[in-house]
Amino acid sequence: MKKLTLPLLLTPALTVIVLLFDGGLLLALLQSLGYVPAIGRTDLSVEAYRRVFSDAAFGRSLLLTLWIAGVSTAVSTLIALMAALALRRSFPGKRLATFLFQANLPIPHLVGAIGILFLFSQSGLLARLGHLAGIIQVPADFPALVFDPYALGIILEYVWKSSVFTGVILLAALQSIGEEYEDVAQTLGANRWQRLRHVTLPLLRPAILSASILVFAFTFGAFEVPLLLGARFPSALPVLAYRLYTDVDLNARPEAMAMSIIIAVIITVLIAFYMQLTRRQR
Repeated sequence: MKKLTLPLLLTPALTVIVLLFDGGLLLALLQSLGYVPAIGRTDLSVEAYRRVFSDAAFGRSLLLTLWIAGVSTAVSTLIALMAALALRRSFPGKRLATFLFQANLPIPHLVGAIGILFLFSQSGLLARLGHLAGIIQVPADFPALVFDPYALGIILEYVWKSSVFTGVILLAALQSIGEEYEDVAQTLGANRWQRLRHVTLPLLRPAILSASILVFAFTFGAFEVPLLLGARFPSALPVLAYRLYTDVDLNARPEAMAMSIIIAVIITVLIAFYMQLTRRQR
């Protein structure tokens, strides 16, 4: 009976995962292969994938999504590293600084995106303040940071949110590593830059890679922020898939699901790489 205790305890959670997640993934895969009984399509084929990969809009959306995920990950990781290195030291007001740095952790991405929209759009608060201060003639002269083709507003929101997530991971890693290795390097004549380059960063590399992979995977597949802050064209890949999915023409459903499966495959590869990395760490 004791052997059955753990499986029985896990059964409710596993049932939800199997029915909702795996069931939804299987349904998406079938629809991406053209199985849409609602419009009389029951034959399986890879035609939707062929159309997706031959569509120029898909290529632009994929490149834009890679740009958003790559730049957001790189910038947030750099900010997180600098913040973690600063917060590991003892200084007056450290507890307050750490609290302020971590203050946006419980804030949802959607709330952050709305804040970016109100602050940085050409009709937002900063544009109006700039107009009142005489810096710009009209609010429309404010730089286009939202709905722009370079997705600057999206990247800004992801950096604002992800830098804290990565910073918490790196700060925990620094605290677990301690300062003994750096002290030894200092006694051997290494200056601050040499200790950072040859001691601290190599010890932090697993944590940096793990956090970066998680951030890249999330920003690559996220939907709500690009939908709210992104340009109509080109749009991020998850937004393009959503628009095809909600198209009144159900014949577009297989292409939408094909894009969703492609996104899922890319994220799964990243997660597999992350798991392999953590396994090597252990």
